[in-house]
Amino acid sequence: MSEAERGLASEQLTGRLAEVFDLVGPLYRRTQRKVEQDVSAEGLSVGVRAVLSMLREHGSMTVPQMGRAQALSRQFVQRMVNEAAARGLVASAPNPAHKRSSLIGLTDKGRAAITAVIDRERAVLRQVGGDVTDAEVDACLRVLARLLELLGNDDLE
Repeated sequence: MSEAERGLASEQLTGRLAEVFDLVGPLYRRTQRKVEQDVSAEGLSVGVRAVLSMLREHGSMTVPQMGRAQALSRQFVQRMVNEAAARGLVASAPNPAHKRSSLIGLTDKGRAAITAVIDRERAVLRQVGGDVTDAEVDACLRVLARLLELLGNDDLE
């Protein structure tokens, strides 16, 4: 392949990747609206849902760890943790690794709330059925993870 052909192929790939971003934005916003509708039964905001989900998946974490994992500011995550704590969904515990940054963990009430939300979300996702293959999902995950890696992890503090 000549240099000119590689350049054209690269431009075409760049255009295709731009199409991914054109889809990801609306998908994210629609998902956010759907989650807000679905979690209303639990009374959870999208932000609190994200905190609960992260704790369910990873176990106890500090606010800065959650912020880095989700590319969100520490201040925003702290507000969501405070909201969840006020409702008895999370509790803080001393962090042996860091005196000033407590570990945040799910309470039984928080685990029940996020499990109910995730169960409802998965019921919706099951509707995709056989239209999407495992290989397609694997490719999608690989591309999105690579794009996320390329965009870096800016400090949001």
